[in-house]
Amino acid sequence: MNSVVRSRVGVLQAVGSILFTVWMFGLAIVMGVICLPLLLGARRPALKAIRQWSRWVLGGLNLTSDIQVEIRGVENLPDGPCLVAAKHQGMLDILPPFSYLDDPAIILKRELMAIPIFGWFSKKAGMIPINREGAAKTLRGMVVAASEAVSEGRQVVIFPEGTRREPGAEPDYQSGVAGLYRELGVPCVPVATNSGLFWPARGLIRWPGVAVVEILPPIPPGLKRAEFMRRLQTAVETASGRLLTE
Repeated sequence: MNSVVRSRVGVLQAVGSILFTVWMFGLAIVMGVICLPLLLGARRPALKAIRQWSRWVLGGLNLTSDIQVEIRGVENLPDGPCLVAAKHQGMLDILPPFSYLDDPAIILKRELMAIPIFGWFSKKAGMIPINREGAAKTLRGMVVAASEAVSEGRQVVIFPEGTRREPGAEPDYQSGVAGLYRELGVPCVPVATNSGLFWPARGLIRWPGVAVVEILPPIPPGLKRAEFMRRLQTAVETASGRLLTE
């Protein structure tokens, strides 16, 4: 979508974007209050509440901003636990895993866990907080938590670049994903997206279109570090680049 088209629809999209923001945060507050008793029980009901919230958020995104989310390649997901390494272009990328994964354990920056309601339910549902400044200590803690999740048959989700990247920006894959791949000993599923075209990392405005999440064929466990990183980055960046031009 070029800048000329965007300038023409900016006013309409601003209204829709404001309505969506109110919907997303208002829904979190209402559901969070109603579902507070779930924080006293088992992990799975809290995860179910997050899953339902994400579905309604995506529904609201479609209604207010004319953004549809298309998930491709679900057949590429292996049975049992795996490591999911996903391209990260904006907040939208946090939501689809709750649709296509049975029991995701998403690796999040620790600051998000301090947000009332969101943080409470994320912690209860078994998401994995990390301190991005912690270096080796962070990696050790992440491996321990991810190993526990895998032992429970869960899917560990990591954004290997560590932060949101603009669509088409030069990739910057961090070493943490290689450490997890080595220690977990499970297949790694690359995931590509073009979500940043429609829900940018910065700014209020969201743009109409089809945000695609493409699940790619898994990388088998046991590869050498350099070969794994090469295959992961090539798969994700090639597919994400293709999606940007569709």
